[in-house]
Amino acid sequence: MPLPDSPEFRLSLPGGNGVATGRLLSTVGNNGSLMFRLDQGSAVTAEQQPGIGDHARRLRAELRGTGTLVDSPRWPGQWESTADLDCNSPSSAAAIALGYNASGPALWRTAEGHPLADFLPANWRAPHKAWLVRGANVSGRDLVQRLWLPEGFVSLSGAQMPRLEEPDPTKSTLRRYVEEGYEGTTSYHQKRGLVDELHAFLTQMRVGDTVATLSFGILYLGEITGEAVQTESPGGLSNLRRSVAWQQTGHPYEELPEELRQRLSLQYDVIDLTNIMDSLTLLGAPGPAAVKETEELPAETAPRELALPPIPSALAEELLVHDPAWLDELRELLWDEHQLVLYGPPGTGKTYLAMKLAEHFGGGPEQVTLVQFHPSYAYEDFFEGFRPEADPDSGEVAFRLKAGPLRELADLASREGNQHIPHFLIIDELNRANLAKVFGELYFLLEYRKRSVRLTYSGDDFRLPPNLFVIGTMNTADRSIALVDAAMRRRFAFVELSPRTEPTRGLLARWLHRNNRDQEPAHLLDALNERIGDPEFAIGPSYLMKPGVYREGGLERTWRTKILPLLEEHHYGEGIDAESRYGLAELRRSLP
Repeated sequence: MPLPDSPEFRLSLPGGNGVATGRLLSTVGNNGSLMFRLDQGSAVTAEQQPGIGDHARRLRAELRGTGTLVDSPRWPGQWESTADLDCNSPSSAAAIALGYNASGPALWRTAEGHPLADFLPANWRAPHKAWLVRGANVSGRDLVQRLWLPEGFVSLSGAQMPRLEEPDPTKSTLRRYVEEGYEGTTSYHQKRGLVDELHAFLTQMRVGDTVATLSFGILYLGEITGEAVQTESPGGLSNLRRSVAWQQTGHPYEELPEELRQRLSLQYDVIDLTNIMDSLTLLGAPGPAAVKETEELPAETAPRELALPPIPSALAEELLVHDPAWLDELRELLWDEHQLVLYGPPGTGKTYLAMKLAEHFGGGPEQVTLVQFHPSYAYEDFFEGFRPEADPDSGEVAFRLKAGPLRELADLASREGNQHIPHFLIIDELNRANLAKVFGELYFLLEYRKRSVRLTYSGDDFRLPPNLFVIGTMNTADRSIALVDAAMRRRFAFVELSPRTEPTRGLLARWLHRNNRDQEPAHLLDALNERIGDPEFAIGPSYLMKPGVYREGGLERTWRTKILPLLEEHHYGEGIDAESRYGLAELRRSLP
């Protein structure tokens, strides 16, 4: 009999010529999967592909011989089933309908586009997986230090989830619970993320898996030792729990492998780290953890307000900014305007500076999202829109509402417990896109942060949270700053990074001094920019701040392959010989 609450699933034949339908059955097949009923009247492709298995080939021939599969009057060139067919699994039903072996859980979909896999209990998975679970800021509280490490568990909130009756709930079940429990309190994008996180925590995680978490810039590792349990907790902050044996000591974030740091910067509460398991293994095996007794944690009930932390002298030294007042002014501009543009010629460190400041102000890379604009970038890419999703097996394409990077970051920043934490969107090459096309109605929100607008696609009432800051970068050699429209100019503060002004002027000399190198490259760069004479096309110091420049022949190679091609393009059609005017030999002769 059909599985209770199982919806109808659909499968489009290649080329869109016919549709098969069916339902999950409550009976378990020979391979341990739930059986699947292919409905009477379903379309079946008449052509068999080389990828079909022997069993499916024989079964199709038998059904054709008994008259169960006949020439379809509705879909020319296809067959049609004259009776319900109870198949051993969804994949078996897909093979009959498509004429080749295929993944039924991925191909069969509901009318809303949800794959059948979401409705199946968890069966097979990788034998050992690794997960990141965030707990350093749950409604403003650091559960890692207060509960997880000393009491030996990891948790999710699940405050609005009903009592779960099954041990491994399907994604379909969790989606229904989330839709009911979080209606009116979260956006469609937040609900989708919450379903994925709950499914990973409750169903995909297993005893023996590795779990990681971050707190105060330290990565802690542990081993999951217990099944998921649902319990009561103060404020509903840790209702869903798994026991964990945490390792004795943590690992500073700055010392982690680069691929691990990149993965940890993803902005989700539960992240699958299995694909970088080797990096985690190198950090050591899990063991019981202990919290440093000397560490004093902030009061749990202390109110926290949004603020941009002061810039320490150590960061100013790292950035080679000799005047800390300049960085303080950037901080004040960001606080007052919430939107800032760093503009200047290539190689002046605009993106690097933006990333370093954003990570400092936000407290880590997980609060920072970077996007790069380009001429074809649009509102649907940046904020939200209906975007095509192609099934890898059937090629069937469906359009679904998807959140872009700004919507994702805004949802993250507005979550309970995050309102006091600055979140940063960095827009690289801001002036390379059609800004009116990309921002749409969001232009209004950049200026009026306390107002909301009705969104074009989702219809939600949306406002930009006050703890979301935007830093853009603009390359003046690519497109003049004068071409930015007045509406954008009014909404952003503009700060120049140019070799003619501090802190970029003299930056290379300070870098060379710190690395005990000869000052000649700094003198050559100053002479070059003096000859160029165009402040919007000056050459920035970052071209000469790379290790390869200082190997044997490196300076000449960099000048020939990086700098001179830029200048040749700049003078294209003017009849100027870039080598004779800007070459190293000529510039060296001009030095005192």
